[in-house]
Amino acid sequence: MTTPPQQPTGPQMEVPTGLEPVYSNLARISHSPADIVIDFAQILPGEGKANVRARILMTPLSAKLLLRALKENLTRYEAALGEIPVPTTLAENLFRPYQPPPEPPKE
Repeated sequence: MTTPPQQPTGPQMEVPTGLEPVYSNLARISHSPADIVIDFAQILPGEGKANVRARILMTPLSAKLLLRALKENLTRYEAALGEIPVPTTLAENLFRPYQPPPEPPKE
């Protein structure tokens, strides 16, 4: 009987005690010849200003590897939980002014 080849393991990651997670619903990506910069922000519906909560700098190679890892993980996610619908007009859906939900019908 042959044993399956072992998957390579990455480095062990140590999470500092007390590290708070950051929620982001908006990201801005920019670059220089040497770096990719991703600003993660929070924005509320109807607000014109987003609060940047984290800034990540990485090399273009690291960004490309991150993109590959995100694609692989989203593929597995959708295989397990169903397709994630993406609006056809993404910018319009993300940045239109806040609209309250419709009033329930009156009886």
